Amino acid sequence: MDYSVVYESKKRGTFDFPIELYYVDKNAPRYQMSLHWHIEYELITILDGEFELSLNGRKTVMHKGDCAWVGEGVVHGGIPHECIYECIVFDLQSFLHNMPVCSKNAKKFLSSSQNYTGIYEKGSAVADIADRIFNSMECERKGYEFNTIGLMWQLIGEFISLSPQNDYIVEDEYRVEMLKEVLSYMKKNVDKHIALDELAKTVGMSPKYFCRVFKEVTGRTPIEYLNYFRIEAACEKLKLTNEPITQIALACGYNDMSYFSKTFCRYKNTSPSKFRKDVNKRLK
Repeated sequence: MDYSVVYESKKRGTFDFPIELYYVDKNAPRYQMSLHWHIEYELITILDGEFELSLNGRKTVMHKGDCAWVGEGVVHGGIPHECIYECIVFDLQSFLHNMPVCSKNAKKFLSSSQNYTGIYEKGSAVADIADRIFNSMECERKGYEFNTIGLMWQLIGEFISLSPQNDYIVEDEYRVEMLKEVLSYMKKNVDKHIALDELAKTVGMSPKYFCRVFKEVTGRTPIEYLNYFRIEAACEKLKLTNEPITQIALACGYNDMSYFSKTFCRYKNTSPSKFRKDVNKRLK
C-alpha cells in the first residue's frame, strides 16, 4: 500500500468492482502505516503478530484475528510489531448510492457509518464476516465478486444491528482537522526544511500549544513525526527505486548525509545502504 501520501485520492479496484486488497508484511514498501486518510472505507485484519492502530488519535493494539473498520475521512495509521496484516479499501458510496433495494436504510447507514469506526475482536460477528471477505478477495474463485459484495451487505447489516462505536471518534473534531492540515503540509514540503514555527503557523497556534496538542493526538512531537515520516518515505524509495542514496536523502528533506544516516539508523537500526542491500536480498 502506498502510504507516501497523507490524503489518498487513488482509485480503488475497477469501475464496476471498486475494491482493492493489500497484503502487508516486512517486505512491503511501507511496512509501517503512516497517518493518512481517504474518502473510501477500509477494513484491516491482522494475520499474525500485533498492530498498534491509531484512529483519529486514539491508539489500540490489535491482535491476530482482530479486524478494524475505518470510516470515511478518519485519520488512521499504525505500527506493526512482528505483524502481517491485510487491508481492503473500497468505495462504499458506489455500493450503496442509488440502490433500489433498502435505499432508505442505505442512506441512513452512509450518514452514520463513520460512527462504527473501531476494532472488532476475533470471534465477533463483524470479525468473522470480515475474515470471509478477505478470503473471498484472496482466492478470487469464479464469481468471487458476487460473494464479496454479498458479504459486504452482510457486514453492513451487522453494523446496523449494533450500537455505533462513538468512542473511537475524537470528540474535538478541530484537533483532527488540525492534524490533517499539518500532515498535508508535511507531505507537500517533505523535500524542504520545515521549522516548528512554520508548522504551528499552518493551524494558527503558538509553537508551544501546537506541540502539546500534536503530541496528544499522535504520541510524537511534530519534529519527531516529521523525521519519522521522512524516513518512511526514504525507505519506500530505497525499496522501489534505484535512485542514489544522496538523491533520496535530498528528496526527503535531508541536505546533510551524515544527519540523514544518523536519523535513518535511529529509526531503522541500520544504515540506508544496508537497508537497501537487505531488501534486495529478500526480493531475490
